[in-house]
Amino acid sequence: MTMDAKYAPLFEPVTLPNGITFDNRWALNPITTNSSTAEGEVTDEDTAYLRRRAGSAPLQMTTGTYFEDYGQLFEFGPSIVDDAHIEGLKQMAQAMKAKGAKAIIQLAHAGRFARIALKDYGAVYGPSEMTLHTPIEHTVIPMSERKIKHVIKQYGEATRRAILAGFDGVEISNAQRLLPQQFFSPFSNHRKDQYGAQNFENRIRFGVEVMAEVQRVVNEYAPDPKQFIIGFRGTPEETRGSTIGYTAEEFNAYVDELLKVADIQYFATASWGHNIYAQKLRAGKYAGQLMNQVVHDHFEGRLVTIATGGINSPDKALDARQHADMVGMSTAFITEPEFVSKLQTGETPDLSLGGKSLDDLAIPDRAFHNLVEMMDIGESLPKEARDRFRRLSEQTDVQYFKDYQ
Repeated sequence: MTMDAKYAPLFEPVTLPNGITFDNRWALNPITTNSSTAEGEVTDEDTAYLRRRAGSAPLQMTTGTYFEDYGQLFEFGPSIVDDAHIEGLKQMAQAMKAKGAKAIIQLAHAGRFARIALKDYGAVYGPSEMTLHTPIEHTVIPMSERKIKHVIKQYGEATRRAILAGFDGVEISNAQRLLPQQFFSPFSNHRKDQYGAQNFENRIRFGVEVMAEVQRVVNEYAPDPKQFIIGFRGTPEETRGSTIGYTAEEFNAYVDELLKVADIQYFATASWGHNIYAQKLRAGKYAGQLMNQVVHDHFEGRLVTIATGGINSPDKALDARQHADMVGMSTAFITEPEFVSKLQTGETPDLSLGGKSLDDLAIPDRAFHNLVEMMDIGESLPKEARDRFRRLSEQTDVQYFKDYQ
């Protein structure tokens, strides 16, 4: 069998601004498998899952790793808090790179949404004091300027550890209400100091200083700084119901400023909802236009753009590719690690579980609870597969969101 010619645009080479070239247009997106230890140590389940998907795409990102306990996003996610975690992270990087892919570690700080910190320490912090009602009612502690500087330094230390662990790059996530976005958003930032939301310069200050610190560390520690990939993930437009927090033109201008302090190689878009890759903007001068097209047109020639969210078929991938340089998938690779290679050889990727061996797919037991929740929201896998994962989830002893009472 041979590949259907209409999918050829998905298999064209693409080159990052620093000259690194990928043979095709696919990326493996971050997804949590909930398989590290409670202390964030990398496990055999972590590495087995990644090794099984080492050939899935030429550019691959880890799940969000946390670099301080108060920023932990997932209860059993990997930690990069201190140097003691480097050896385990080396195993993760080696697994991802086993078939030649570039391995990127995502650095994520949950800020005011750090439910694990709330459970463990009874507190979370963010840009401003706020009262939140989930998972229980609690107050967000506003970060002092000293704390802000401390967290920026931690981004740099995490980057140094990523380099020592053998990763090919780091991805700084400003997406889906993580801490850098919390500073950029007028919804969550009510500060009155230099990191406040009074003007654009102050709103971007935290993110710009984070990126500048990451670049400084890359320049100091990476064997070849120009070949070390700095990636960026962001939500181009913030919406909450009918209210708009910021527009795509504001966010593009923010990324313009980041490019002045860091050699960002790619920008992966992310948002909320169904079929995010086809999402249209709701406000500003680009209202009604495709989000990914607006981002791609703005940054064309300066960085590579990656469309993500709800892409789980060859035709959706082809549609997404029309409006971005690369196509990022996560859930589809859970049940079909050979999605890309099958498509290239003319086979039809099969996202169902059918007669597939779960042992062969190397899906960690603790992953099922989280995977089902995400799959149901986006209907990213067939109902048969989701129902099977749900049954398996009910059999596990680990519950992702433990009782906070």
